[in-house]
Amino acid sequence: MAAFLLFMAGCSPNNTDSLQRHTADATAAAKRDAGAIARGVAEGLRRKGPLNINDASATQLQTLPGVTPELAGKIVEHRPYTSTRDLVRRRILSSAEFDRVKGQIIVK
Repeated sequence: MAAFLLFMAGCSPNNTDSLQRHTADATAAAKRDAGAIARGVAEGLRRKGPLNINDASATQLQTLPGVTPELAGKIVEHRPYTSTRDLVRRRILSSAEFDRVKGQIIVK
């Protein structure tokens, strides 16, 4: 009898409502995540390869992770560069900021 009462307590309308709310929340989160993934894939497909920091526009530089309009302006302002590491040497980017973008930039 006790097992039956425990089983019935698990099937109460309150638990059904709670399950419905949790399912709706999880679905909304999955939808947001799927949208972010789709935008990331689309951006990746648009990129033709690493950006040349000596000729990329400020708008193009802003597509790099963590590069704000102000930071992109500084990068453009301090051209030309002989190496991507110049961004750190000239104190335009911190080492952490450079680490985020180093695989996506080149100097030609």
